[in-house]
Amino acid sequence: MRWHGETLVGFDLETTGTEPLEARIVTAAVVEVRDGRTLARREWLADPGVRIPAQASAIHGISSERATAEGRPAHEVADEIADTLAGYWTRGVPVVAYNAAFDLTLLTAELRRHGLPSLSERLGGAPIGPVVDPYTIDRAVDRYRRGKRNLEAVCAEYGVVLDGAHEAAADALAAVLVACAIAERHAVVAALTPGELHARQVEWYAAWAADFQSFLRRKGTPDAVVDPVWPVRAPEPERGPVAESAPVAG
Repeated sequence: MRWHGETLVGFDLETTGTEPLEARIVTAAVVEVRDGRTLARREWLADPGVRIPAQASAIHGISSERATAEGRPAHEVADEIADTLAGYWTRGVPVVAYNAAFDLTLLTAELRRHGLPSLSERLGGAPIGPVVDPYTIDRAVDRYRRGKRNLEAVCAEYGVVLDGAHEAAADALAAVLVACAIAERHAVVAALTPGELHARQVEWYAAWAADFQSFLRRKGTPDAVVDPVWPVRAPEPERGPVAESAPVAG
């Protein structure tokens, strides 16, 4: 059976902002899916330890007051999410995240911030993965399609119902359904193994980053930098202006 007919795990974060190395986790969800059916689901509400900007609250609906009153300590939430993802990877189950470079980089930054083991350390030093990122895949296999590429727009393109956008569990489930729909439409994606697909996404993301960086520099931002690393962006001590492709607040 091809990968999109096997068990997949959707992962999504809703956060305090759009910079993954600085933003904090507010809500998170991990949803286990097979053949479009939800088999298991875990959700978290964190107290991020910083005030949630009004712009972010307007998107995901979580206020600072609610996060403080009802949320669990950020380090506990980050630790449990990381253990959950590592457990699936240990079993060979792909983790699906829409714009994975945002969510996985943010989670990695949170683990580092709280002095917790990294995702790789939880895998005995092995690289993380396989990861399936419908955002990166869709951009590669349907490069010239016009219009937005956010989750809502791509759900509409592939006929996936998104019930509750910017609610972590809904977004995580939608990411899995979109990934499967892309595989159904594009045989070249369906034919790859999860490991092969992970490797191709590394290449596709780097190629997109180089193209987008060149575009920005041609359009008047000569120092623009678009990080080519996927699925986890490494922190750097000093950087020039960086163009982000992450959605607001998750």
